[in-house]
Amino acid sequence: MTIRDVAQRAGVSSAAVSLALNNRPGVSESTRKRISLAAKEMGWTPNTAAVSLSASRVQTIGLVLARPAPMLGREPFYMEFIGGVESILVKRGYSLLLRLADSVEEEAEVQLAWWQGRRVDGSLLVDLQADDPRIETLSQTDLRAVVVGHPSLAGPFPAVWTDDAVVMVEAVRYLAALGHRSVARVSGPSALGHTAIRTEAFRSAAAQAGITEARVVTADFSGDDGSRATRSLLLSAQRPTAIIYDNDIMAVAGLGVAAEMRVSVPRDLSLLAWDDSQLCELVRPQLSAMSHDVFQYGAQAAELLFEALASPDVPSRPAPAPVLVPRASTAPPAS
Repeated sequence: MTIRDVAQRAGVSSAAVSLALNNRPGVSESTRKRISLAAKEMGWTPNTAAVSLSASRVQTIGLVLARPAPMLGREPFYMEFIGGVESILVKRGYSLLLRLADSVEEEAEVQLAWWQGRRVDGSLLVDLQADDPRIETLSQTDLRAVVVGHPSLAGPFPAVWTDDAVVMVEAVRYLAALGHRSVARVSGPSALGHTAIRTEAFRSAAAQAGITEARVVTADFSGDDGSRATRSLLLSAQRPTAIIYDNDIMAVAGLGVAAEMRVSVPRDLSLLAWDDSQLCELVRPQLSAMSHDVFQYGAQAAELLFEALASPDVPSRPAPAPVLVPRASTAPPAS
């Protein structure tokens, strides 16, 4: 019998059972009593090996980001994501060990070293790729980890993810409904798993919506690369009437390029961003966006990791999908 059985009996999460039976804060007194009663009725007794492991924990969660340090400071997504993670860690008395790496191969080495040195109790894995080396390396250990990405990329680890394909289809249909028939997308790095999912959905949705021109230009999420990609699209012979960006940094940069080239937004060009940080509302015109509660996304990932620390058999679960927020940067094309 495991704490997951007790959790099902009491109608709570495995993490709540772990907190209640170990006399830790984080659950109400009524919930604690309900869990204790369920455990008593079921004849549950603690696994001594698990108790020993719990006592040896270092109260630290690991997160490695494979990206340049200057870019991290300018990117709203991971600032909000880390804020969400920290909002859960502080309640549990845990700390976050953050490290930057130059590649996913280096990240795999860092995560392995952390596990071997017992520097972390568990880790969050982000920006997964197809056949990701981190999955292959860490699946050979007993490190508890949660993948922030689609379950198809997660190997044996539980995942928390948003359905990027469904969201991309909504974005394309919205632009098609406005009358756009030439739509481009400025994507993130093609090696990323969620980039591939979005690209496939973009092309499929464009074909179904009757969009005759559907192009994808790859960038790296930075403002400089977003500017480069936008400029190449606006200088092309078949200039798009709408562009979807994979993050808000590139969308804001694209808005600047449009102003530089005297392309009116939204009269001549509609722009649609992903993630929807405050940047989208600070620029003029304000950017339409697929709005994503990134703070809550980070919190949900941390909560799932604590469940994985309490029980090895934790299922993946979806996070709320981004929703379309139309603003002044999208409109029907001029012609």
